[in-house]
Amino acid sequence: MTSVAEPAHPGLTVVRAAVGDPLVRPMLRELGDEYSARYGKDAHAELLRYPAGEFAPPHGALLLLVAAGEAVAGGAFRRHEAPGTAEFKRIWTHSAHRRRGLARRVVAELEREAAARGYRRAYLTTGPRQPEARELYLATGYTPLFDIGADPESIGPLPFEKQLGSAGERS
Repeated sequence: MTSVAEPAHPGLTVVRAAVGDPLVRPMLRELGDEYSARYGKDAHAELLRYPAGEFAPPHGALLLLVAAGEAVAGGAFRRHEAPGTAEFKRIWTHSAHRRRGLARRVVAELEREAAARGYRRAYLTTGPRQPEARELYLATGYTPLFDIGADPESIGPLPFEKQLGSAGERS
């Protein structure tokens, strides 16, 4: 685990972690519980669908925002099958820390890290019962790859994309 201090949110540190790191467990547990409640079926296995190595360097990363030794937000990316594309996954903010801009910070950190690794495009999906995520991606410059006027339930996973700046540029 490595960390990088950032002044944008005082008291928060950006930590690069592995899927098996104890700091990651609360994120996966709460995500699984929330997805299960929203979609009416156990979603915990879905969170373990990808091998942990896909979220590790050199092609992936898992980043956490840590405060007082606990993860308060996080997300990950892995290499997508489309050339030059990072697939963002598991973007999460702990339920006790929402509405503070932490998800925006996670997205920006993932974009920065992916661009530094040479990715030129970010791709992600969110579920039709996650309107907060849909609004986050629209507000942070992601292009919907679906009919935004359609009933989200009729679409299924809602795909988005965004072109990333080169290493050092803010996206």
